[in-house]
Amino acid sequence: MASRIDYFDDPRAPKANSLVPSANVVVLNERDEILMIRRSDNDNWAVPGGAMDLGESLPDTAVRECEEETGIRCEITGLVGIYTDPRHVILYTSDGECRQEFSVVFTARAVSGTPTPSSESREVEWVSVERAAGLQMDRSMRKRLDDYLAGLDAPHLG
Repeated sequence: MASRIDYFDDPRAPKANSLVPSANVVVLNERDEILMIRRSDNDNWAVPGGAMDLGESLPDTAVRECEEETGIRCEITGLVGIYTDPRHVILYTSDGECRQEFSVVFTARAVSGTPTPSSESREVEWVSVERAAGLQMDRSMRKRLDDYLAGLDAPHLG
């Protein structure tokens, strides 16, 4: 099975050969639980998200990816930040693509749907803030979630 390998500030990391705008979304339900997925490509936990398609906006990307990966329809409510650190690269072993990080992370509220796994998500769960803090996730995803949880006065820019 093809996998995804995240590298951060690693001299052994392959050189980036692509840059793809993407969106992630921190979705809350009425109990202030966070919608999380266990990724099928690296078994880490993450908030939903993925690559932007031609003809859509980044908020539209966040909504579409959330519904595709989780079965939950959401409505964008805010911005956590912009994450473009060139020290973070993502290798996709299926085709050798190595992307430089480029993700805009939004906040949202759940509108409808039932948590349902997809080909990209092995598990989909609403998790408490306390449980989310202990889940295994890549360093860059942990930063995004920690920035959200910190309730920063301004979005992360970097």
